[in-house]
Amino acid sequence: MQLSEQETVRREKLGKLRELGIDPYPAALYPVDNTSLQLKDHYKEGKEVIIAGRLMSRRIQGKASFAELQDSEGRIQVYFNRDEICLGEDKTKYNEVYKKLLDIGDIIGVKGELFTTQVGEITVMVRDFTVLNKSLRPLPLPKVDNEGRTYDEFNDPELRYRQRYVDLVVNPHVKETFIKRTRITNSIRDFFNSRGYLEVETPILQPIPGGAAARPFITHHNALNIPLYLRIANELYLKRLIVGGFDGVYEFAKDFRNEGMDRTHNPEFTVMELYVAYKDYHWMMDTTEQLLEKVAMDSNGTTRIKVGKNEINFKAPYPRVPILQAIKEHTGYDIAGMDEEQLREVCKNLDIPADNTMGKGKLIDEIFGEKCEHHYIQPTFITDYPKEMSPLTKEHRDNPELTERFELMVNGKELANAYSELNDPIDQRQRFEDQLKLSEKGDDEAMFIDQDFLRALEYGMPPTSGIGIGIDRLVMLMTNNASIQEVLFFPQMRPEKKPLQLSDNEKIIIDILRKQKSVALDELKTAAELSNKAWDKGMKGLSKLGLVKVVVEGDSKTVELQEQD
Repeated sequence: MQLSEQETVRREKLGKLRELGIDPYPAALYPVDNTSLQLKDHYKEGKEVIIAGRLMSRRIQGKASFAELQDSEGRIQVYFNRDEICLGEDKTKYNEVYKKLLDIGDIIGVKGELFTTQVGEITVMVRDFTVLNKSLRPLPLPKVDNEGRTYDEFNDPELRYRQRYVDLVVNPHVKETFIKRTRITNSIRDFFNSRGYLEVETPILQPIPGGAAARPFITHHNALNIPLYLRIANELYLKRLIVGGFDGVYEFAKDFRNEGMDRTHNPEFTVMELYVAYKDYHWMMDTTEQLLEKVAMDSNGTTRIKVGKNEINFKAPYPRVPILQAIKEHTGYDIAGMDEEQLREVCKNLDIPADNTMGKGKLIDEIFGEKCEHHYIQPTFITDYPKEMSPLTKEHRDNPELTERFELMVNGKELANAYSELNDPIDQRQRFEDQLKLSEKGDDEAMFIDQDFLRALEYGMPPTSGIGIGIDRLVMLMTNNASIQEVLFFPQMRPEKKPLQLSDNEKIIIDILRKQKSVALDELKTAAELSNKAWDKGMKGLSKLGLVKVVVEGDSKTVELQEQD
């Protein structure tokens, strides 16, 4: 492992701490009795306190020093004075440990008392301090110049998502997103618990990936010697519980779909699903309005939420628009009653890609997604989906071609999906078999037939309404974040590229090329001042790594530096 100069120095300081008999990673409990926020909110002059946190800045002036300590709730100023900390003749703890062996990023515990500086800042007068963790890597802290301009911010998205632990330390506002996320889920729990619904857990590893149309992740159970799937939805298990006699159940579920990644999709995501007996989708629309109004108030103190350049109002009620009406309004095509070939022709006329694996449901879904979805900024229920799009949904009571289903659109994206649940086992079996035909056509997102779920329905499930709400997307809306990666602590990332290990000879050649990008071969060899053997070895190694390219034009040869992704 190659260490930077700062990392090497920090390891040397680590050794010196141990030479002084100081354990830089002590095991004993440190008796913290306050946080920075508590001290500011309940300030009392001279109060004795014990706090701990990360050293984030300091200004050493001889035998005195002001510093900032950051804990889970913010920062507070601390004041180190050599003669207050070292009461006897031995001043090592201040002169050596504090001034020379501590670094920004180290975690320390402080015992002292509160006072206010002449400029009115609440501060802890340090009487003693304890090293709790010696940091071996320097934090990427931003710097502010005299004109207030900020430099060296830790704001590269890939680095922030990959090193979220650093992001949370140096960008404290990021923590607020995740605090609000918990506030949102707690609000939903409060809403359901107050109505007597039971929070449950269902299997993540499933023999059948049911409850949605999506491509699953596949694994293998060695002891049982069977394939298993990471769940794509928890719907079918929750419905089993309704069959079993629960009137209302819900679950915050981690679901997994082996599909694309973008600003609104992560292969691992969180969905809240709720199922309530003796209800229908009209009741669920009313309930969803009440729920989201409460969530907005609990998380932001208002129903009006700023999302990008839009202001979205979650105050009930929300418009209710049938999907076929929406398609007609935004495309001019009335697709009611159209067969698969007619729908394929509509897609062609609208320049919407459609392949032979798509059935009626997918074709309609593509038309709506491409031409309609983005128009619905304010919360809007899109209702009454065609039967082919909804294999788990009850047939519409007024039109057998449709189903009692809605999707909630907010800011041009689907936030929730809900049904009057299909509880006719014969109809459900036929719908599954229709999905099987789509699978045989090549649709790798078509649903599997879950024989055990069909058996459960044959025992009888009461009329039920269910809903799934994408928690990650809901948090994005409530925190005004455009990317799902901003609301996941640890989003899925491509494997981290290992830094290239270059020999000394290779480094010499690369350093010259970095200044000029392209150099005549003879000039480069002369400038490198390497022996023929070292030159040949260096160039061969760089070519193998794809870092250099020799371009031949007539009698001239030029070496070009190759840009790396």
